[in-house]
Amino acid sequence: MRLFIISGCLIFSLYTRGQTLSPINQAEVTRIENVLAADSMQGRQVFTPGIDKAATFIKNEFKASGLLPLTGANGYEQTFTMVNPDSTRISVIFDGHPADSKNVVAFTADSSLTITNESNYKKIYVKSQNDFTSIFFKYFDADENVIIFVDTAFRKRFARLAGFHMPQFKGSNNRIFILSAANPGQYTIQIKQKLSEQVLTNLVGMIPGKTRPDEYVIFSAHYDHLGIGTPNAGGDSIYNGANDDASGTTAVITLAKYFNQLHNNQRTLLFVAFTAEEIGEFGSAYFSQKLDPVKVTAMFNIEMIGTESKWGINSAYITGYEKTNMGAILQKNLVNTQFRFYPDPYPDQKLFLRSDNASLAKKGVPAHTISTSKMDTEKYYHQLGDEVKTLDLKNMTEIIHSIGISSRTIVSGEDTPQRVSTD
Repeated sequence: MRLFIISGCLIFSLYTRGQTLSPINQAEVTRIENVLAADSMQGRQVFTPGIDKAATFIKNEFKASGLLPLTGANGYEQTFTMVNPDSTRISVIFDGHPADSKNVVAFTADSSLTITNESNYKKIYVKSQNDFTSIFFKYFDADENVIIFVDTAFRKRFARLAGFHMPQFKGSNNRIFILSAANPGQYTIQIKQKLSEQVLTNLVGMIPGKTRPDEYVIFSAHYDHLGIGTPNAGGDSIYNGANDDASGTTAVITLAKYFNQLHNNQRTLLFVAFTAEEIGEFGSAYFSQKLDPVKVTAMFNIEMIGTESKWGINSAYITGYEKTNMGAILQKNLVNTQFRFYPDPYPDQKLFLRSDNASLAKKGVPAHTISTSKMDTEKYYHQLGDEVKTLDLKNMTEIIHSIGISSRTIVSGEDTPQRVSTD
């Protein structure tokens, strides 16, 4: 451990060009983490005063960091409107026979919708031998209208899908999932909904690139969490989300201060705190619509880095590691430290598609999530106990150090990661 601290901090000090105090220090990390995960933030659930309070804090930190708003923006807030279905009525006819409307899950922002086999919808049939999870993630935010018939072999998974209640982007495409033992040739699906509109907010700041201003490197995390639940035996009812994902948001804020202090980035750096990850990655999906993906060189999404990885301290994993050479670039820049980036050890959980990197990765961007969360044994994942006292803040600080150091040649323009294949 001592060797890592000496060598890692030596390298870090070289990149701070003689500055006496790095903004990535344990005291600063602790300060930010404690504010974001405080009870007063009420679990940072979307559409609540708690997340508004968190947004104000992040905005003030971005301002103190010296970040600029995006070109053309009046401030750090990137707001967008979501349509929330308050009630939905569905009727279904397959090949001339009525079907159970409970076997239909509709993701649509339309108040009234009729779909038939003559509608211009892409039709998919998920057979029992297919990978339902992969197909779901592929088409859930499709840029086209899709109707997906799902074999009854996936009844249990479909039941979980039917339990989702998610807002939709205003004017978004429709995705209709139907549990069916057969692939009907003729069908009529009628949907009527009562809708309300609500506003969500990402926070985005930037440091313009000196020589490559139209090439973007993104550092991101989501700042929303689960809000307030049923009190436990100890009377605690707040999902503080210290690890998920106040830890990542803390990293983004401290990295913003770090890079602004260095003041030597050749590519433009974007620092983003996403909203609505917990209910469908809507913040990152909206953000990705506002950027030309060709201009995004790399995305460092940071998710749950407050606990030790399965390999212990000085380590983290990268989701989708095998899809680009970005992990190899990061490790090259850490050659004189003991820190190691590993491939995602939980491939069956499809984490590459379950965090805010996914929207841009689907467009070919080398967009990965860095995490240490032990997804098979993480005790406090989505639990009331996810509080600051459960985190290793010293190790978390070193992880943030290592992300900053490892990104050096991407930020400088020396290295450009391979693109993600969109096949």
